[in-house]
Amino acid sequence: MKKLYVNYINTFRGLSPEVWWLALITLINRAGTMVIPFLSLYLTKSLAFTLGDVGWIMSFFGLGSVIGSWIGGKLTDKIGYYKVMVFSLIGTGLAFVAMQFVTSFIGFCAGIFGLMLVADSFRPAMFVALSSYSKPENKTRSVTLIRLAINLGFSAGPAIGGLIIASLGYSGLFWVDGVTCFLAGLLLLQVLNPKKSKVLDEIKVTNPESAYSDKAFWFFLVALMLFGAVFLQYFSTMPLYYKDIFLLKEQQIGLLLGMNGFIIFLLEMPLIKWLENSKFSKIGLMLFGGILIALSFVVLLLSSWAGVLIIGMFLMTLGEMIAFPFSNAFAMERAKKGNQGEYMALYTIAFSFAHIFSHNSGLHLVSQIGFDATWVIVTGIAMLSVFLLWVLTRILKKEQLAYIKKPAV
Repeated sequence: MKKLYVNYINTFRGLSPEVWWLALITLINRAGTMVIPFLSLYLTKSLAFTLGDVGWIMSFFGLGSVIGSWIGGKLTDKIGYYKVMVFSLIGTGLAFVAMQFVTSFIGFCAGIFGLMLVADSFRPAMFVALSSYSKPENKTRSVTLIRLAINLGFSAGPAIGGLIIASLGYSGLFWVDGVTCFLAGLLLLQVLNPKKSKVLDEIKVTNPESAYSDKAFWFFLVALMLFGAVFLQYFSTMPLYYKDIFLLKEQQIGLLLGMNGFIIFLLEMPLIKWLENSKFSKIGLMLFGGILIALSFVVLLLSSWAGVLIIGMFLMTLGEMIAFPFSNAFAMERAKKGNQGEYMALYTIAFSFAHIFSHNSGLHLVSQIGFDATWVIVTGIAMLSVFLLWVLTRILKKEQLAYIKKPAV
């Protein structure tokens, strides 16, 4: 037991203090975004919106995320990641507090768009900061540490959120979200001053290539967008599935979603360290993660036993643990060719773009053809993502061969 503990601790060694501070800030911020998993329930239960209304609201959620990520990438390349992160955290805190007072459909569409525009400008800036504060050999583990912080916060967040709803109502969630984002911004000001922080991997490209002309990166982005569209069903249609088909209460839904973050907290870092030393490529590991995500929906079609919810959540979590850290590491590695902000903005936009159509289409499909038929379609989308990743491995091999054959100058 002691050996297992020592080996687990050793997987965290070698990461810079700045990466640890980023992880803590992310933990505080993510623990406070507990309203997001309950958003579809809040909109239908408290504001009496239809599933169609909720679908459109989630599309504005995604649109704000896309534009916010694009703006965040542009600003990061122009004014630096530090200023963008501070503005985003404090601005998001204020926006969350304001959202509880919005009750109309049009108002909520506009409000969620503005909130996500400010909130997701943080993501490309954070990834560039993470790359700067990490040694090249530690980047995947640095990403994994940030994901651990996200998922530890997400593990606690929904569980606490369910208790807050039971005691204070949904308005309490908005207050907690706002205050924690604001506190994360204040902490960032105190501990990550760029004049005092040590940059470990400052990348300067004299003739940067545009991410928009990188064919392989675009294949990667489309596959990631489809992967994200499938994954996001767990945070919009799936909570309704738990409630409507299996009659789970908010507290039970929170605990089931919290299981995802708890498993990631326990297992992801050792798993990533082991996979880093394996012969598998980053894209190959993403491909395997996509297959596991697809299987998480297939098991729901096999039985009406409530235990399949836990099996499905475990398969989804395992697929997520494998796919996301290596997708992020691939994007950061590719970003060394050009403007980092531009590359990382497109990376976050791909996932954000999935928000635009995945929630909306998922909710509309559920309302028109039911949950089971929707899971069949979602599984097909997951396998399309897997196919595109397989094609990407062929493209990357051709790139590598062309590079080897290229004559020295």
